Formats: sequence, structure tokens, C-alpha cells
Amino acid sequence: MMVSLRRLCLVAGLLLPMPLLAAPPAYQPLVDDLSRVAPTLDPVVLTHAVAAMQCAVNHGATPAQRLAVIDFSLPSSERRLWIFDLQRGRLLLKDFVAHGNGSGENQATRFSNVEGSHQSSLGLFRTAESYSGKHGYSLRMDGLEPGVNDLARERAIVIHPADYVNPAWIATQGRIGRSQGCPAVRPEVARMVVDSLKGGQFMFSWYPDQQWLQSSAYLNCESGRVATLVASRSGN
Repeated sequence: MMVSLRRLCLVAGLLLPMPLLAAPPAYQPLVDDLSRVAPTLDPVVLTHAVAAMQCAVNHGATPAQRLAVIDFSLPSSERRLWIFDLQRGRLLLKDFVAHGNGSGENQATRFSNVEGSHQSSLGLFRTAESYSGKHGYSLRMDGLEPGVNDLARERAIVIHPADYVNPAWIATQGRIGRSQGCPAVRPEVARMVVDSLKGGQFMFSWYPDQQWLQSSAYLNCESGRVATLVASRSGN
């Protein structure tokens, strides 16, 4: 009987061992847990969100209790905001969220860090203090990515309630209303959103923008840059 090529190679010592598979990242169990409670959230988006957050924490940022994820690759006529309780692995909310009127109609395709652009911003944010302003009970936040979202506070990009975040508009206009760049939410859920996210939680806004994907310090977890950015925010 003819000896197989594989056996011949083994005998001759020519068959190299199979390469070991790369170990999954340390944050993968969290991604898996959150995927189970949010099966409609694109796993690629969720993985990027968790990876960016974990990169910040690994380089000195204070761990958060909750994470909000906005998938701006989805139209505004779909529920594209997810809020997770990280400690319990629970989904707290899946709901509608507005994008800026400068970013597009039903579909957001343009994003900016420029004041007056009325466009939404991408990237990793840290939530801050709640307050009562012209839109009611609202939440300030700080963008963590220079040139991408770090002017959020100067631009007054906040989470606030808005009557135009109304799913009833979809039947007549094909979309919900738009903001001036803020991730506005329905008045019915606004207090819950603000209370869940205030005080140093993470928020991650996603869109497959190639320039951002290639240059983001957090998405690519560039240790030197991220450590410097985290230290600059902590005052060290």
C-alpha cells in the first residue's frame, strides 16, 4: 500500500507543527457576555467599544460601571443606542438616539469635532456631570480622542431629552428628528439614561470611518499615546 505523503513527511521530520492559535484578548469574556444580552448589536461594533474602553482602563483610566454604545452605521429609524451594566452583564436599555443635522438625513455619514458643524462625533467618551439646562435634565461628557471628539464640551455636545426623538415621525418623515450634534434621546427615557450614565461612565460612538479606524489611539491601543492621554485627563 502506498504510504501517505503526510506519513512520509512525518518520518522525514519535514512536517512542521501546527502554529498555536493566538490567545483571545482578556476582554473577550465581557464581549461574549454582553453579546448574549444584546444579540442585535453588531459584534464588531461591540468588540471595538469594549476594546477601546479596556485600553483606556489598562492605561490608568478609572473602570466604569456602565457602557453606552451608539452604532451610527444604523439609520435613526432603528434603535441604535445600547446601555450596559458592566458589573452585572445586563442590558439596561436599547432605544432611539438622534444624530446631528449636519451628519445626514436618516443615515449619518459625516462626523466632525468642529464647533458649528452640527455633526455628531465618533469615538470614546467619558460621561461627566448631570445638570438642568434649556433641554431639561441633561448630561455633559468629554471626548477622549484628540481631533475626533475632544471638543465635545466646548461644542456643548450633551445627552439631553428631545421631543423630536419620536418614533412616530418615522412613518411620515422616514426618520426621527435630528439634533445640532448631540446624542439626544426620547423624553420618556432621558432621566433613566442620564442617571445611568452620569459620573464617569464610558460612551462609544461607532461608524466605519476608515481614517478614524486607522488613527484612533484607543481602537489601536497605542500604549504610549493612550497613557499620555489618560494621564493628561487625570492631572498627573
